[in-house]
Amino acid sequence: MTGSITALGLGLAVLGAGVGIGQIGGRAMDAIARQPEAVGDIRANMILTAALIEGVALIAVVLGWLG
Repeated sequence: MTGSITALGLGLAVLGAGVGIGQIGGRAMDAIARQPEAVGDIRANMILTAALIEGVALIAVVLGWLG
């Protein structure tokens, strides 16, 4: 039973991270469409935020696997 609960938690962590990164990308494209001159700043912030979310998801997966 513990293995299936862990698998569910790992799946939710990955799913949440994927949805979050998808929303970041979509909103960044909207922002670039509104202000094309700020593309460098928007892209840098988008990549940084996506990397942080991916890091949190990776930590959640590792802790779920070890726990």
